[in-house]
Amino acid sequence: MDNHLDHLPVLSRGRHRNPKRGACFMELASYLAGERWSDHPACTHPLLAALARLVNDNTSDESRAKLVGLVPSIIGLTSDDLRVDANIALRCATTALPVAAAERQLALAVSVLAAEEMLARLDGAPSGRLSEAGRQAMAEVPHAAEQARRFSRAARITQKGFRRYAAPNAVQLAVVGIVQACIPDPDALLRRLLEEAIADCTALIRGPQTTEPVTPAPVHA
Repeated sequence: MDNHLDHLPVLSRGRHRNPKRGACFMELASYLAGERWSDHPACTHPLLAALARLVNDNTSDESRAKLVGLVPSIIGLTSDDLRVDANIALRCATTALPVAAAERQLALAVSVLAAEEMLARLDGAPSGRLSEAGRQAMAEVPHAAEQARRFSRAARITQKGFRRYAAPNAVQLAVVGIVQACIPDPDALLRRLLEEAIADCTALIRGPQTTEPVTPAPVHA
């Protein structure tokens, strides 16, 4: 961790009235950005901020302290482009789907298809297009994937509905799915998810030339 971050408030769960009482990930971001103290600062895309808050609150105290170095990288990542929401939702759902318990797989598979459909629609691509990440994640859970496809054929979500409901639900489902998964180190997977979501947003908002390579933490299912 950089020495200039050593004096900052200690990361902890939940909201805090002021820096003396500690900070969550996004409160620390507001502090570093020079904004009013808040866990919903204007400096970060709302869905990416929601993911950061969920990772902060569902990570152990020891692992949470290691998240501080990521805080500066989230500042300034904001955009009205719905592709940002769709990419965050897709990243979350495809990360969680292969490790989530069976009872959560259908909802996550539906989230994958919803994000893929929204991206295809925004790009003017044919309906049913899947990214490589989407194909791989769905292949891990063929039964849930088939159920999700049958469900999705009967549903057509609007852009407003996707932004307000489907994308936030995908993020929430993914974090809970990872936390409750039978894997040795869910904290490592949560950190990797946040790192990769930040990298995705950086590439979309600032362009790929400014994206730092992400080295994921090893996670074994």
